[in-house]
Amino acid sequence: MKAAAFIEPGKMAIHEVEKPKIEKATDAVIRIVRACVCGSDLWWYRGIAKRESNSLVGHEAIGIVEEVGSAVTDIQAGDFVIAPFTHGCGHCAACLAGFDGDCLNQEPGGNNGYQGEYLRFVNANWALVKIPGDPKSYSDSMLNSLLTLADVMATGYHAAASAEVKPGDTVVVMGDGAVGLCGVIAAKLRGAKRIIAMSRHEDRQKLAREFGATDIVAERGDAAVKQVMALTDNAGADAVLECVGTEQSVDTATKVGRPGAIVGRVGVPQKAEMNTNNLFWRNVGLRGGIAAVTTYDKGILLDAVLSGKINPGKVFTQQFDLDHIQAAYEAMDQRTAIKSLVTVSEI
Repeated sequence: MKAAAFIEPGKMAIHEVEKPKIEKATDAVIRIVRACVCGSDLWWYRGIAKRESNSLVGHEAIGIVEEVGSAVTDIQAGDFVIAPFTHGCGHCAACLAGFDGDCLNQEPGGNNGYQGEYLRFVNANWALVKIPGDPKSYSDSMLNSLLTLADVMATGYHAAASAEVKPGDTVVVMGDGAVGLCGVIAAKLRGAKRIIAMSRHEDRQKLAREFGATDIVAERGDAAVKQVMALTDNAGADAVLECVGTEQSVDTATKVGRPGAIVGRVGVPQKAEMNTNNLFWRNVGLRGGIAAVTTYDKGILLDAVLSGKINPGKVFTQQFDLDHIQAAYEAMDQRTAIKSLVTVSEI
């Protein structure tokens, strides 16, 4: 089968590899229909993070279940599913508390190889999210939105949930990538009255407004803080969604909230240290981490997509087939695409 592989920074390739098989009773094998490139993939693509050469890549997909292990009873062959990157077991303390992104029974290597024709998916019984019907039942745009539920939309929602966004709130969203834009959707879905999107790019500003942003701040650093304070009569926001992970973004996020605000942090940290004293003096909370994808999908997001209440698939602004995986990564790296969609097989 074909699968995308990382060769070296800036270079991807398609390899012919052995089709995965059921290895444990809790496994499923999925034929991938659509996958995509994540902003976090750019870390190793750009050489910022290390990755083994020739390793298979990708952690977001939708597809058709081809085979299941003997312990998988809630999912069966032929089911159309969302394949979250989190692989929660559904019965450990973390999953039961609603934090399946931190499942205590995760297995090594489970969240790689989604950018290929087939995927071995571990902890399939609970972690996979069944979609009613089959891919042919859905429009192209609906399939795109369903794909976002494997990671990016759930991650944006995790930022809003961690920040405890509630009806009537003023929310600042740090980041205009796909996660930040999904954070705008999530803030609106949870009832925010005012959503301030931090964005310097016209195409992303336009989409942020379409998703529900009421204000745009293009400045960064201290200038951004000053602008947010001016917009909120020097009060600051009720909640802040940090969807970037850089030192500057985290620092700004801790400064634009009102006293007692919570920062929901989902941007993968790019620096190990941070000064928490600023949080202390203003009673600002900091929460967040890896999204609970299956929990959010089953609880709210799948229904929100199927009902047309949200349309996060609009974050895919360029589409590629698997043979052009290099171009898909280049589009993300060069910011000509907000998020690259990869069509793997026909529906």
